[in-house]
Amino acid sequence: MSEDFTALPGFSRRDGELFCEDLNLRKLADQFGTPLYVYSREALKTALESWLRGISGTKHRVFYAMKANSNLALLKFFRDAGIGFDIVSPGELKRALMVGAKGEDIVYSGVGKSREDIRTALRAGIGCFNVESIPELDRINEVALQEKLLAPISVRVNPDVDAKTHPYISTGLKNNKFGVAYDQTVALYRHAASLPGVQISGIDMHIGSQITELEPFVHAADKIFDIVEQLAQHGITLDHLDFGGGLGVRYTDETPPSAETLVKAVSQKASERGFADLPIYFEPGRSLVARAGVLLTTVEYLKPTQAKNFMIVDAAMNDMVRPTLYQAQMPLVNCTEREQSQQWDVVGPVCETGDFLARSIELAAQPGDVLAMTGAGAYGMSMASNYNSRGRAAEVLVSGSRAWLIRRRETIEELTALENTVPNEAFM
Repeated sequence: MSEDFTALPGFSRRDGELFCEDLNLRKLADQFGTPLYVYSREALKTALESWLRGISGTKHRVFYAMKANSNLALLKFFRDAGIGFDIVSPGELKRALMVGAKGEDIVYSGVGKSREDIRTALRAGIGCFNVESIPELDRINEVALQEKLLAPISVRVNPDVDAKTHPYISTGLKNNKFGVAYDQTVALYRHAASLPGVQISGIDMHIGSQITELEPFVHAADKIFDIVEQLAQHGITLDHLDFGGGLGVRYTDETPPSAETLVKAVSQKASERGFADLPIYFEPGRSLVARAGVLLTTVEYLKPTQAKNFMIVDAAMNDMVRPTLYQAQMPLVNCTEREQSQQWDVVGPVCETGDFLARSIELAAQPGDVLAMTGAGAYGMSMASNYNSRGRAAEVLVSGSRAWLIRRRETIEELTALENTVPNEAFM
């Protein structure tokens, strides 16, 4: 499984060596150690520009879904570019505020908002709550009244559209936990209109992640516009449509549409349905950061067996869980080109049979070589864990010929800092 570096902004091959912008990745691994996440500012800029071209000349807005990667340096980059944030927790709210975002530029999604979560967001002047259920709507109203504030809300509709993606990242089917059932949406809006603590702002949808075709997006938009028309018949008007995220990227051989193409397709559908003036919110995550990052890992051992060949590296499922969790195929390449490749399972040191980064891939490598997993900028570090008491990886941002350490590697002292032992008698 190889990567075409001519199609990967910010990364290139030079004399057999892999570079991030003007810096040799193998030398970055020597400098900062591995496992190591490396991000290209040029690649971030390239991905964002496609979205900005799409919304140019419209009232549409882009909100970065920070669950994809919530490093403060990346958030600051997006904030400085003038886009907002889609959050799903009070921790993400805090991160957005830390980089200078205003509450009005933040939308709050997620199915499990506690009373304290809602209170914190209201006090921050949140732009909109994306409501997932009737009990949540009633809770938001209750907390808003206690705070003597008005809570802007959108209802997340489950349009029952197949996004044609992995079941774990499909969110728009009727058997998913997300959103309000399509045929119950109008009744919920009418209930919301009767509540004194909420103000109806928009309508929301999100059908899944890593979607590589336009058709599911356009189909879902059509169904949402049907509801918008029904709401108008009940005197309920909206100030925006939140289209969510989900646009896929190329990991191996996928051919997803560009962000610009998606925005234009949805805008065209809105125009056809008579809603050309309705602002549309887009919440991209993966498509902004996935291909801007690589995960570097060092080959520790080569272990040929009668059944298969194992290449043991120092990165593991706790560093990048996508191959294990989603059976995702992530390209792995040697930072230094070598000949005489063999087929390998690339596995990590974690004590799980499911600890692998790639299976049955052709690679030429030897112990001490540094491999790069491309497409690792999204749902890599943000889903990392400390399983087996492993410190999470360091992160580096590259711009031209300069590199900044934007997160240092965790130490065992930091991992145990919140823990306490107890006297022996506690176990007697």
